[in-house]
Amino acid sequence: MSKASGLSRTPADHPVWNSLSHYDFGPDGAALPFVGRLARENGWSRAEAERAIEEYKRFCFLAVTAGHPVTPSDQVDQVWHLHLTYTRDYWERFCPQVLGRSLHHGPTAGGSDEQHRYFTQYAETLRSYESVFGSPPADLWPDAARRLNEDPKARRVHPRDAIIVPRKAIRAALLFAAMLAVLALGVLLLRS
Repeated sequence: MSKASGLSRTPADHPVWNSLSHYDFGPDGAALPFVGRLARENGWSRAEAERAIEEYKRFCFLAVTAGHPVTPSDQVDQVWHLHLTYTRDYWERFCPQVLGRSLHHGPTAGGSDEQHRYFTQYAETLRSYESVFGSPPADLWPDAARRLNEDPKARRVHPRDAIIVPRKAIRAALLFAAMLAVLALGVLLLRS
């Protein structure tokens, strides 16, 4: 553990990490548990939602122990947003009993100064993550340029409002259509 992380013990020995690692989100016995709701609301598989929750726990640990403000990745922020909607769980159980303090979500006020601040904060979050947990998974913790320049352009789309076709499927369809056009042209040329 580096001194830059502000920790004197490994995460496994830290009481906050011990509490986080055993924490179950949301009320017990819910027909749609937290992980299921997270997966449904984000179009993720259960495994993807579970990974995002694990990264959220790591983010919360850093928020309490890093000694500097931290900024979440987009997926981690989605977990945090959902967790905040479970107000009793978040404010009455999670913050006081697990983190030992309040953890407020402060969105950007906008502007270039805020953009620079969050860029720096996110890069510092990644450095702290690496010093405590090792290299962050790139699919859940992209570099600061992607997180703060590309991810904010994403839009959540409800399937009732749009037909969502992955780019990969469009490319495959265009390739298939081009092959059919070449084949049709070949047939026409042979008949002439």
